Amino acid sequence: MSCYEIEALKLGLMNVLGGGDGHAREHAEKELEGHLEGPIGALAAAETLADVENHLDAALVDLEEDVATMDADDPEYDYTRGRLLAVRDAERAVRRLSVQGESVVDGLGDAHDLLHETFPEE
Repeated sequence: MSCYEIEALKLGLMNVLGGGDGHAREHAEKELEGHLEGPIGALAAAETLADVENHLDAALVDLEEDVATMDADDPEYDYTRGRLLAVRDAERAVRRLSVQGESVVDGLGDAHDLLHETFPEE
């Protein structure tokens, strides 16, 4: 059993943030071998936070469809539902990261404006 969405998200965020633990990257890549198509592959290769959000949403839709079509007696059912909850939680975390990043950019703009108000150019 593997959490393809979570491993792909880790890789995508490492790309966006520009680094990450080499061991964590290798582990995620190994977990995803043979599963790097569709939204999972796009998520793992994401280069912007907007891409991460879009591809994570697409992966979540696919996972929701998987859960919806599974028989509740399937031995994988509970695990797959757990993955769904984890990915929904990750989606909220990524959204918070995006909102915080936008707040930093807005704050820098405010600081820039304040600097020019305090020290006007003549």
